[in-house]
Amino acid sequence: MGNQVEKLTHLSYKEVPTADPTGVDRDDGPRIGVSYIFSNDDEDVEPQPPPQGPDGGGGGGEGLPDGGDGPPLPPPQPYDPRLHEVECSVFYRDECIYQKSFAPGSAALSTYTPENLLNKCRPGDLVEFVSQAQYPHWAVYVGNFQVVHLHRLEVSNSFLTDASQGRRGRVVNDLYRYKPLSPGAVVRNALAHVGAKERELSWRNSESFAAWCRYGKREFKIGGELRIGKQPYRLQIQLSAQRSHTLEFQSLEDLIMEKRRNDQIGRAAVLQELATHLHPAEPDEGDIDAARTTPPAGRPPAPGREDEAREAAVH
Repeated sequence: MGNQVEKLTHLSYKEVPTADPTGVDRDDGPRIGVSYIFSNDDEDVEPQPPPQGPDGGGGGGEGLPDGGDGPPLPPPQPYDPRLHEVECSVFYRDECIYQKSFAPGSAALSTYTPENLLNKCRPGDLVEFVSQAQYPHWAVYVGNFQVVHLHRLEVSNSFLTDASQGRRGRVVNDLYRYKPLSPGAVVRNALAHVGAKERELSWRNSESFAAWCRYGKREFKIGGELRIGKQPYRLQIQLSAQRSHTLEFQSLEDLIMEKRRNDQIGRAAVLQELATHLHPAEPDEGDIDAARTTPPAGRPPAPGREDEAREAAVH
């Protein structure tokens, strides 16, 4: 279907997918009026190992398959969240519902090897795996060294070390500011959907699935909110200590896609992109007001931005 998706009209607000107050979603299947979009998640592309010569050493440059005469490959750079990630906040109207901050003394964004991360996880925790130039991958820790996560169009139960694919990770329970469900309810939500795939899915990416498991809010689901022209969600991107830029969205679903795209392309690319789009004049001294726009023309937060073009609508 390319990048097209059919949006159907809800007959009433009661038909919008939601979660049971107990934290257990009792939807038996797709509902009329909800667009279901499925795609290959770029975040799930497995990292390719470096080329190796016949002796098992690192490959050399082009035309030097044995790596004997080429310069040695540079060592991998350590992952630094402050260098690669975008500091941002998410607002619903005037309420802050998400915040990623690099404030001094904050340890929330520190990352760990998968083996060390296991010592910090408790059942019901949200886990985020990060790596430069990749979409962050979210999972729900369910105990016994295992996580449940949306991976390659299927909700899977995996060992945490396998789900990490070698990436560093961290517990991210405090990024979203919604009231969480009980740890038992979070685990039940996750395990209840193991094996769900393609047309059975109601989430566009791993973050939306994991966050829904923990908070039980319909806003994380595909088509979980009515789009009626208003843009109540704001993504505030911190450009510097005293300057920020704000993008506005109709739904949390669209905002999450843009936020994840920013993490994938990296802080430097985001700042360059905004500078190119805005051409801001130098602010007057002491002027710290944030600019506010909708997403730049030619880069709407449309379905498929993160997920590549494999979309479908269920009637």
